[in-house]
Amino acid sequence: MRLRALAAQGLLTATRLYLVRHGQVADGHTDRYHGHNDVDLSPTGIRQCQALAAYLRDVHFDAIYSSDLTRTRRGAEIIGQGRGLPVQAVPAFREINFGIWEGLTFQEIMDRYPEELRQRFNDLANYRIPGGESLKDLQARVIPALAELRQRHTGQNFLVVAHAGINRVILSQALNLDLQDIFRLDQAYAGLNIIDYYPDLAVVRLLNGIFYPSALAPAEAKEIREQEKGERK
Repeated sequence: MRLRALAAQGLLTATRLYLVRHGQVADGHTDRYHGHNDVDLSPTGIRQCQALAAYLRDVHFDAIYSSDLTRTRRGAEIIGQGRGLPVQAVPAFREINFGIWEGLTFQEIMDRYPEELRQRFNDLANYRIPGGESLKDLQARVIPALAELRQRHTGQNFLVVAHAGINRVILSQALNLDLQDIFRLDQAYAGLNIIDYYPDLAVVRLLNGIFYPSALAPAEAKEIREQEKGERK
């Protein structure tokens, strides 16, 4: 591969993004759509971030960023502990605005707003939640902010702790995936993604890596792990 050969010769250096979703939130077990709601991490979410911090302890970061919401800032602080780097807040990395759905569970949205939910499923990329944003709106604020950080840290490593929606938008761009297919990408609490950016190419090195014990995983993730164990037997 020409790209690898150039890198081996020192002629091409990647800009590496460590992209993390925040840990479980205080009421994460209820699966509420918080979006712009400023909720904190749960004790489980803190332990998830601590486990990821241990995994990343030998990785050098040139800068650490988060959104301006508590759940990402605390996660970034946990991972950055002892590194001597400030956590820099980027408001553009705030989760999608769910508008009238903020704070509701999926079941509550289905019960109260069935028509709006149907419209969103029919046009995921463009449908704007009443009082909120569409995925296109989200993409329009996230990608320029990321491009600015990539330019600022060319050839360096930087960490961004953000939200599931933001991470999916960034990964979709890197993979050239249409926004309509964005939910093909899972983003677990405290899941790690690694993307190398070259001048004309993005390479996803890791997607949704989970580095905490299964005891700290949500019930759905535990079920998937048990199924995988059964398939390997």
